[in-house]
Amino acid sequence: MEALVQKIKSAGTYVGGGIVKVDSFLNHQIDSELMLGIGSAFAEFFAATEPTVILTAESSGIPPALMTGVKMGLPVVYARKKEPLTMSKKVYYAEAPSRTKGGNVPLIVSPDYLPSDARVLLIDDFLATGLTAVAMIDIVRQSGAKLVGVGCVVEKTFEDGRDQIAQVFDGPIHSLAKISLHEDDSITVTS
Repeated sequence: MEALVQKIKSAGTYVGGGIVKVDSFLNHQIDSELMLGIGSAFAEFFAATEPTVILTAESSGIPPALMTGVKMGLPVVYARKKEPLTMSKKVYYAEAPSRTKGGNVPLIVSPDYLPSDARVLLIDDFLATGLTAVAMIDIVRQSGAKLVGVGCVVEKTFEDGRDQIAQVFDGPIHSLAKISLHEDDSITVTS
């Protein structure tokens, strides 16, 4: 998605070590027009998979998942990091490591919103190690639902996330922007 690539180049900040700061438009302050375009791009790419629900992780995955849900006319379910008192006693649960939080983060989904007959499209903001996506795929499997696709806004191609996902899911994996890391610790952003 060219608009996303240009936004990363113009407003993203490369801080070294493969880390690109995009919080001014993607995961702290949200560029709503760009996010709507992201939702449109995912909706177009994944239309043929015929999802019935979109699943994401709290919290940075919510904006792209929500815009995809708007464009596809689908509900969006997000895995919570803390179980509220109002959630049913039986939950789907997995853990994923978080670089920004340090340590493992719980991912909790109520069975009320992820039925066994669902066709699930997983949307997230970043694909790096792939471990969050793998944990979310485990939640889909716990529910008995069918995963039909994985979409990530930005993929760090120099990490093994895509390979990690491909080990547990053989369907479409699509990223809208890809970041490559070079030996001189510089990056290239492409669609």
